[in-house]
Amino acid sequence: MIANYHTHTYRCHHADGSEREYVERAIQNGLKTFGFSDHVPMPFPDGHQSGFRVRIEALEDYVRTVEQLREEYKADIDILLGFEAEYYPAHFEDMLALIGQYDYQYLLMGQHLIGNEERAIGAPHDDPALLRRYVDQVIEGLSTGKYTYLCHPDIPNFKGSDEDYEREMTRLCRACLTLDIPLEINLLGLEEHRHYPSDRFFRIVSKIQNPVILGCDAHHLPAVANQAMIAEGEAFATRYGLTLLDTVTLRNPKA
Repeated sequence: MIANYHTHTYRCHHADGSEREYVERAIQNGLKTFGFSDHVPMPFPDGHQSGFRVRIEALEDYVRTVEQLREEYKADIDILLGFEAEYYPAHFEDMLALIGQYDYQYLLMGQHLIGNEERAIGAPHDDPALLRRYVDQVIEGLSTGKYTYLCHPDIPNFKGSDEDYEREMTRLCRACLTLDIPLEINLLGLEEHRHYPSDRFFRIVSKIQNPVILGCDAHHLPAVANQAMIAEGEAFATRYGLTLLDTVTLRNPKA
């Protein structure tokens, strides 16, 4: 691994450690590119505050901290500023306007909830209509051309029929291939033995031949370019004959 684009900060309320510590660990572990992509602030019109994302009042500090570290460590590593963002149709333009005040480089899609932050998709369920809604919403969001890649694409914890899962996730993979959107093998999921990365999902990826990339999804210092987890992620990709990318081309979310 020479690049990681999926990194969080303490501002999301479920991560720890300082950005400086993360950068120094990334350098120590041989990364050439290191992107911060904390959970994007979301300007809900009713004043709702998500418990898992950067608050609007912390946004400027997030941006300035990353920019300062980029300048300080520019001789050692390329530091990028980004966000992990859901696609919520009702709030998408307001979100882009909020973060568009700053000079950020990329968005990753991490669709943890569907609708407009109405229902979590990672909880176990057997409703094919819910799975279909996830796929529809992700494809719609990726079709905006604003997102660089799809984080933990296999986050739906679907316990229903294999036929329903195969149909919907094949549809997702084909759309991502058409849109040239890489799919992430999520190393945090491997580390914590979550339901993703999912074998049945990546068997579909293997058939469609989507390119994939490792993402640390770092919420704590030991997860930054953890060599054991990188090796496990690479072995996972090899197991399914996947095309593993070292880097991705960033899509300009302001274009």
